[in-house]
Amino acid sequence: MITYQITSMAIGISLAAIILFLVRRDHLHGPYAIWWIGTATTVALLGLFPRLFDVLAGKMGVSYPPILAIVLGFGLLLLKMLTMDLDRSRQERLIRRLAQRLAMLEARENPSPPQPPSPPGTTEEKNSADTTKPELATTSPPLPQRKRDRA
Repeated sequence: MITYQITSMAIGISLAAIILFLVRRDHLHGPYAIWWIGTATTVALLGLFPRLFDVLAGKMGVSYPPILAIVLGFGLLLLKMLTMDLDRSRQERLIRRLAQRLAMLEARENPSPPQPPSPPGTTEEKNSADTTKPELATTSPPLPQRKRDRA
Protein backbone atom coordinates (compact mmCIF):
# COMPACT_ATOMS: atom_id res chain seq x y z
CA MET A 1 0.00 0.00 0.00
CA ILE A 2 1.02 3.56 -0.65
CA THR A 3 1.66 5.92 2.28
CA TYR A 4 -1.20 8.31 1.47
CA GLN A 5 -3.62 5.37 1.41
CA ILE A 6 -2.56 4.29 4.88
CA THR A 7 -2.76 7.88 6.12
CA SER A 8 -6.25 8.51 4.75
CA MET A 9 -7.49 5.15 6.08
CA ALA A 10 -6.10 5.99 9.52
CA ILE A 11 -7.74 9.41 9.43
CA GLY A 12 -11.10 7.89 8.43
CA ILE A 13 -11.00 5.17 11.08
CA SER A 14 -9.90 7.53 13.85
CA LEU A 15 -12.56 10.06 12.84
CA ALA A 16 -15.22 7.32 12.99
CA ALA A 17 -13.97 6.22 16.42
CA ILE A 18 -14.07 9.78 17.76
CA ILE A 19 -17.59 10.28 16.41
CA LEU A 20 -18.83 7.07 18.00
CA PHE A 21 -17.21 8.10 21.29
CA LEU A 22 -18.95 11.49 21.16
CA VAL A 23 -22.32 9.89 20.36
CA ARG A 24 -21.97 7.42 23.25
CA ARG A 25 -21.09 10.24 25.67
CA ASP A 26 -24.14 12.19 24.42
CA HIS A 27 -22.05 15.11 23.15
CA LEU A 28 -23.10 14.62 19.53
CA HIS A 29 -26.70 13.78 18.66
CA GLY A 30 -28.04 11.53 15.94
CA PRO A 31 -28.68 13.78 12.93
CA TYR A 32 -25.33 15.51 13.33
CA ALA A 33 -23.51 12.22 13.85
CA ILE A 34 -24.87 10.84 10.57
CA TRP A 35 -23.09 13.60 8.61
CA TRP A 36 -19.81 12.91 10.37
CA ILE A 37 -20.07 9.12 10.07
CA GLY A 38 -20.65 9.61 6.34
CA THR A 39 -17.56 11.81 6.15
CA ALA A 40 -15.43 9.27 8.02
CA THR A 41 -16.70 6.42 5.83
CA THR A 42 -15.94 8.37 2.66
CA VAL A 43 -12.41 9.18 3.79
CA ALA A 44 -11.76 5.55 4.78
CA LEU A 45 -13.16 4.19 1.48
CA LEU A 46 -11.19 6.62 -0.64
CA GLY A 47 -8.07 5.75 1.34
CA LEU A 48 -8.63 2.04 0.81
CA PHE A 49 -9.70 2.32 -2.85
CA PRO A 50 -8.23 5.53 -4.33
CA ARG A 51 -8.89 4.42 -7.91
CA LEU A 52 -12.61 4.33 -7.14
CA PHE A 53 -12.67 8.12 -7.23
CA ASP A 54 -10.76 8.18 -10.51
CA VAL A 55 -13.30 5.83 -12.09
CA LEU A 56 -16.19 7.90 -10.72
CA ALA A 57 -14.67 11.09 -12.13
CA GLY A 58 -14.16 9.42 -15.53
CA LYS A 59 -17.81 8.27 -15.61
CA MET A 60 -18.95 11.82 -14.81
CA GLY A 61 -16.78 13.33 -17.51
CA VAL A 62 -14.33 15.12 -15.21
CA SER A 63 -10.83 15.05 -16.66
CA TYR A 64 -8.99 15.95 -13.45
CA PRO A 65 -10.39 13.78 -10.57
CA PRO A 66 -9.23 15.97 -7.63
CA ILE A 67 -11.52 18.75 -8.91
CA LEU A 68 -14.48 16.39 -8.53
CA ALA A 69 -13.56 15.92 -4.86
CA ILE A 70 -13.39 19.69 -4.34
CA VAL A 71 -16.72 20.31 -6.08
CA LEU A 72 -18.49 17.51 -4.20
CA GLY A 73 -17.01 18.65 -0.90
CA PHE A 74 -18.11 22.23 -1.54
CA GLY A 75 -21.61 21.07 -2.47
CA LEU A 76 -21.88 19.00 0.71
CA LEU A 77 -20.70 21.97 2.78
CA LEU A 78 -23.43 24.14 1.24
CA LEU A 79 -26.02 21.44 1.94
CA LYS A 80 -24.83 21.13 5.54
CA MET A 81 -25.01 24.90 6.03
CA LEU A 82 -28.57 24.93 4.67
CA THR A 83 -29.72 22.16 7.01
CA MET A 84 -28.09 23.91 9.97
CA ASP A 85 -29.86 27.17 9.11
CA LEU A 86 -33.20 25.37 8.79
CA ASP A 87 -32.69 23.71 12.17
CA ARG A 88 -31.68 26.98 13.83
CA SER A 89 -34.71 28.77 12.36
CA ARG A 90 -36.99 26.05 13.70
CA GLN A 91 -35.41 26.30 17.16
CA GLU A 92 -35.69 30.10 17.22
CA ARG A 93 -39.37 29.87 16.25
CA LEU A 94 -40.03 27.36 19.03
CA ILE A 95 -38.17 29.46 21.61
CA ARG A 96 -40.15 32.55 20.62
CA ARG A 97 -43.44 30.67 20.97
CA LEU A 98 -42.40 29.21 24.32
CA ALA A 99 -41.52 32.69 25.59
CA GLN A 100 -44.93 33.96 24.47
CA ARG A 101 -46.72 31.06 26.18
CA LEU A 102 -44.74 31.64 29.36
CA ALA A 103 -45.72 35.31 29.33
CA MET A 104 -49.37 34.34 28.88
CA LEU A 105 -49.20 31.88 31.78
CA GLU A 106 -47.49 34.42 34.02
CA ALA A 107 -50.16 36.97 33.14
CA ARG A 108 -52.85 34.48 34.21
CA GLU A 109 -51.12 33.76 37.51
CA ASN A 110 -50.38 37.38 38.41
CA PRO A 111 -53.46 39.50 37.77
CA SER A 112 -53.16 43.25 37.84
CA PRO A 113 -51.91 44.65 41.16
CA PRO A 114 -54.63 45.47 43.71
CA GLN A 115 -55.87 49.05 43.81
CA PRO A 116 -54.95 51.05 46.91
CA PRO A 117 -57.90 51.60 49.21
CA SER A 118 -59.67 54.91 48.79
CA PRO A 119 -59.52 57.27 51.75
CA PRO A 120 -62.53 57.12 54.04
CA GLY A 121 -65.21 59.67 53.56
CA THR A 122 -64.74 60.04 49.81
CA THR A 123 -67.25 58.51 47.46
CA GLU A 124 -69.27 55.43 48.15
CA GLU A 125 -67.70 52.88 50.43
CA LYS A 126 -68.17 49.33 49.30
CA ASN A 127 -68.44 46.32 51.47
CA SER A 128 -65.40 44.09 51.52
CA ALA A 129 -67.57 41.27 50.24
CA ASP A 130 -68.36 43.31 47.11
CA THR A 131 -64.72 44.07 46.32
CA THR A 132 -63.42 40.51 46.38
CA LYS A 133 -62.35 39.20 43.04
CA PRO A 134 -63.11 35.66 41.96
CA GLU A 135 -59.96 33.56 42.04
CA LEU A 136 -58.54 32.08 38.90
CA ALA A 137 -58.64 28.36 38.41
CA THR A 138 -55.60 26.63 39.84
CA THR A 139 -55.05 24.66 36.67
CA SER A 140 -55.19 26.34 33.33
CA PRO A 141 -56.33 24.55 30.19
CA PRO A 142 -53.54 23.31 27.94
CA LEU A 143 -52.46 25.68 25.21
CA PRO A 144 -53.19 24.56 21.67
CA GLN A 145 -50.19 23.26 19.79
CA ARG A 146 -49.60 23.26 16.11
CA LYS A 147 -48.63 20.00 14.54
CA ARG A 148 -45.18 21.27 13.53
CA ASP A 149 -44.41 22.41 17.14
CA ARG A 150 -44.79 18.91 18.55
CA ALA A 151 -41.76 17.54 16.71
